[in-house]
Amino acid sequence: MSLTQIFIFAALGLLAGRFYKVFSRNWLLFVASALAVFWLQPASPVRNLFFILPAVSLGLAAVVWALTVPADYALNKQDASAAGSLAGLVLLLSASRYFDPVCCLTASRPPQMEITLLVVAVLAVFGFLVYRLGRGRAAFLNFGILLIIAILIVLKSPSLAEWAGRGIRGLSGQDASLASSIDIGWLGFSYIAFRLIHVLRDRLAGRLPQVSLRDFVTYIVFFPALTAGPIERIERFAPQLQSEFHLDGNRLLGAGRRLVVGLFMKFVLADGLAFFALNPTNAQQVDSTGWMWVLLVAYAFRIFFDFAGYTHIAIGLGLLFGILLPENFDRPYTKPNITAFWNSWHITLAQWFRSYYFNPLTRGLRTGNMPPWLIVMLAQLSTMALIGLWHGITWNFLVWGLWHGVGLFVHNQWLQLTKSRSAFAAVPSQVSTLLTFGYVSLGWVWFALPEPDNAMRVLRTLFGVGA
Repeated sequence: MSLTQIFIFAALGLLAGRFYKVFSRNWLLFVASALAVFWLQPASPVRNLFFILPAVSLGLAAVVWALTVPADYALNKQDASAAGSLAGLVLLLSASRYFDPVCCLTASRPPQMEITLLVVAVLAVFGFLVYRLGRGRAAFLNFGILLIIAILIVLKSPSLAEWAGRGIRGLSGQDASLASSIDIGWLGFSYIAFRLIHVLRDRLAGRLPQVSLRDFVTYIVFFPALTAGPIERIERFAPQLQSEFHLDGNRLLGAGRRLVVGLFMKFVLADGLAFFALNPTNAQQVDSTGWMWVLLVAYAFRIFFDFAGYTHIAIGLGLLFGILLPENFDRPYTKPNITAFWNSWHITLAQWFRSYYFNPLTRGLRTGNMPPWLIVMLAQLSTMALIGLWHGITWNFLVWGLWHGVGLFVHNQWLQLTKSRSAFAAVPSQVSTLLTFGYVSLGWVWFALPEPDNAMRVLRTLFGVGA
């Protein structure tokens, strides 16, 4: 989100807070979130993709809702109103191409109405068929999970994304030879995908609460958390929509404090550190060990202030609308070991993988005769590898994930060996915190530099080792 968009969302929250007795807060959040998906989506070099991708995000949310409702569920008037509102909003946004000079909410002029009508019709028919034939059925639920994972893999893999870009360019009548891996910039899909998988998995497990289509769509594309998280859980989010809310002085003060802290972190500290933080260009220009450490430490704090800043902004905006989003960072660089670091860094992402991958995997491996240390090693290495690949299916993100997996495994085995955390009493907390920060910072080399050769050169420079 840009500064302008953040200020407009905040102004909307302040204005809306005065009129909740006149209109429904739930409907406001539903409409605002649906429109924000289009507004926040950046322009694309592929014709009409900037409009189609947000429409598909809303369509996926509606289809997954239809897939997860109970088999005996009967559509009601509110669901019909929500479905009609979604279609109407998409068509209205498409029609805004004719509303000169006030066009448009989207990054570019929306596509012609016949294209939008086709997209809406396809999504509506697909959603209806899913509702009639597949709701609550395990085979359809599992297929939905696999489909979302497949889309995520394509988007995160540069080669597959380029291949998909060529295909979409061909369908749109553009030159396929100009395709690149950044053609399909599907804003927020990394977080949308994990929310969708969460509800599908919980439906399979029989613990998904029943939520209306309106509130479900709001949960999936809630605009404060759309671009950078945190990853909320539906059982925590949905009840907040049902509670009465009034924007009083205390709530306003809490939201304002969060927004000020977040804006300062992101647009002052993070953006300021970006000028001399580690990146491919800066790395090539530095040969001194001391200055390379300066670049690395600057990058470590830059990435923290960037992510944590956006989290504060998301929480602040959510508070203006009566939604308390979960914390995502808890002073991670002050933690004395790598396990504590991951309990306080991108908390909701780590919790998601713990719930839907790590715990099921360890339970499955325990059914055999595998030694406990091997179970822990496989689970931690594979979990952290997946967290790395979630950022992008490239070698540097894989190595970054494995780096943290090794650190977690070594720490776990040390605890098992000593049988007590008191073994760390001989090590001053400041020293263990500094060692943990150093280990995490060295991992950021792989995160910041996509080319392995460049990353290895930086690591050699950091330790004063010749080429």
